[in-house]
Amino acid sequence: MQNQKRPRGFSTRAIHEGYDPQDYHGALNPPVFLTSTFAFDSVETGAARFAGTEPGYIYSRVGNPTATVLESRLAALEEGEAALASSSGMGAITAVIWTLLKAGDAIVADKTLYGCTFALLQHQLERFGIVTRFADLTRPEELRAALCPQTRLVFTETPSNPNMRVIDIEATADICRKAGVLLAVDNTYCTPYLQRPIALGADIVLHSATKYLGGHGDLLAGAIVARKELIDQFRFTGIKELNGACISAMDAFLILRGLKTLSLRMDRHCETALKLARDLEAHPAVESVFYPGLDSHPQKELAARQMRGFGGMIGMELKGGLPAGRAFMNAVELATLAVSLGDAETLVQHPASMTHATYTPEERAQHGFTDGLVRLSVGLEDYEDIHADLIQALGRVSG
Repeated sequence: MQNQKRPRGFSTRAIHEGYDPQDYHGALNPPVFLTSTFAFDSVETGAARFAGTEPGYIYSRVGNPTATVLESRLAALEEGEAALASSSGMGAITAVIWTLLKAGDAIVADKTLYGCTFALLQHQLERFGIVTRFADLTRPEELRAALCPQTRLVFTETPSNPNMRVIDIEATADICRKAGVLLAVDNTYCTPYLQRPIALGADIVLHSATKYLGGHGDLLAGAIVARKELIDQFRFTGIKELNGACISAMDAFLILRGLKTLSLRMDRHCETALKLARDLEAHPAVESVFYPGLDSHPQKELAARQMRGFGGMIGMELKGGLPAGRAFMNAVELATLAVSLGDAETLVQHPASMTHATYTPEERAQHGFTDGLVRLSVGLEDYEDIHADLIQALGRVSG
């Protein structure tokens, strides 16, 4: 019987993929290549690299050895052919859209998205003749109805930001494939540790690497994972020529550092968030909690099927509505009142006036979340301490 090499596990790939210390004088960690440009040994070499007929580095907007290690690692973790790192999550999204779409084309997007993504699709792209149709992608029939001959891309998050709706990636991918349309999934909330959209049929995976991939709140970055053919287009057209949103070598290094502990951190985020979601749901001051791991979540079964864990993000509504939510957020002591997510610290924020302020009140109602929604990014503190802080803050609201 032929001896087959056993595939390496997720954590092993997150630590080792794409780098051999012996290639760099035995350095345990990849070097940080702080250079903007790269020298050629001849005019012919430079011309060949610009023509794409010879591999090698030209300029760090197009590629950098530190970023290459990160991209190899991200592709391996997402089980995709290739990856491209960018300077932010929005840089990754715009690189995809500017590369794939032109005036007259259309996008179908899920009705609930991160505020800046929504603003781009709803308020900005129409200036360039690109139309976005929003649909409830938890309902396959709405996706089918929204598709048109001009549709080139379907875009979704799952779970959605900020109200934790879960989209069936496999079913959505099947509809897109039959229609000849690419499916892009923002996997920021889950990371490849909890969910791998490409394995479920998606064409493109996007990340704000600022969040869980970096994990420490000390960098800005984004990432795209897809077939190599698409990644080459996003690199040489989307970033090189259209938005210039290249990642810095230092930020690539910091994400590589974060990936080494990603599985450990995500397990802790998930464990604590599930406990807190149950605590919050049982509190008399709380009207509802939105978390895929709760029995009350309408898509818990789907989440359990396509996710390894239920994540570290919680949405909730208090019985007193927006005034109660504001009082709660102003009363937290250990948790930090701040936007973003995926940090070691527990963060609490008000989507309607912060991350999703780009939605009008009418749009928030139409797209599935209210002015009173509070969003929690559960950190890595001891559960008992986060629990005590949230309960005391709720006590001040209800008291």
